[in-house]
Amino acid sequence: MRCPYCGSLDTQVKDSRPTEDASAIRRRRVCVECAGRFTTFERVQLRELVIVKRSGRRVPFDRDKLARSFEIALRKRPVDSERVERMVTSIVRQLESQGESEIPAERIGELVMEGLRSLDSVAYVRFASVYKNFREAKDFETLIDELNEGGPEREGDHLEAPRSR
Repeated sequence: MRCPYCGSLDTQVKDSRPTEDASAIRRRRVCVECAGRFTTFERVQLRELVIVKRSGRRVPFDRDKLARSFEIALRKRPVDSERVERMVTSIVRQLESQGESEIPAERIGELVMEGLRSLDSVAYVRFASVYKNFREAKDFETLIDELNEGGPEREGDHLEAPRSR
């Protein structure tokens, strides 16, 4: 493993243990050259996934980019980071287990929307407004109406559409 401080390839593992949800191995490492300490995570990867963008361009799947999508939508929202990590892991497992190595970008967007809907309605609306390219307030009203009709609300999840003047 390359040292993030000096770039040396000579690093040693000092401690290994599973993460809380046992989905990865956490390794504490030290660089032999500069004595820098850092942590790495090792995860099981069932297959190499490739994302097919709307333009037809193909890019390697990036788990960190998926996690960032959740982080941005959930910024300043009261959602436990462990729940977010479990959701990201769940989506990755769904993608890996569906048997296809090429995944349309739209499918990932749909999975993120489903996940956000179950985690936090405000984050769901935030993400949807960008993902669905909202152009006017009416788009928000429609989405919020669908969200409020979608079943029993969790406490604090009630959203109201802006009122017309």
